[in-house]
Amino acid sequence: MKKILASVLAALLVLTLMVPALAEGVVLKQSIFAAHGTKCFAVITVAMDGDKIAAAYIDEFQIMDSTATTPVPNAEAMFADKLGENMQLASKRVNSEFYSNNMTKAGSTVALDANYAAIEAYVAGKTVAELEAEIAGKEAAAVVDAVAGCTLVDTLGYINGILDAAKK
Repeated sequence: MKKILASVLAALLVLTLMVPALAEGVVLKQSIFAAHGTKCFAVITVAMDGDKIAAAYIDEFQIMDSTATTPVPNAEAMFADKLGENMQLASKRVNSEFYSNNMTKAGSTVALDANYAAIEAYVAGKTVAELEAEIAGKEAAAVVDAVAGCTLVDTLGYINGILDAAKK
């Protein structure tokens, strides 16, 4: 419950900081995107200031172990009878510590939320055209190397999700 509250408060803080900018023409856009594999989905929010990405926010949702994670609101009421035993829909960002521990087993050294933050910082201040030009024709590994502080193999997928949201 503390993690959900912390995430909600963090989101409210971000939105509170953006309110003055919203009055000046910043537009919020959002995409539901398959940025990483076939077992989860991302909800990506982008604040556009004209043609520039002012800020981005990434979260992903996946079925996770209910004995070790915090679910999305109403998960038990909505999904309990449809999922396997001890499974629930959960936010990867809210459950970053749990998810990052799994990533560590695969060799990752950077926590999931820190990876998201690196991608969000990388796209901020760029136009859609600049971002598209930076990733055009690049292999996924080259894009990972371009984003300082990020080690996610699917960094290119997250950037494409941000572009998808920005173009809506």
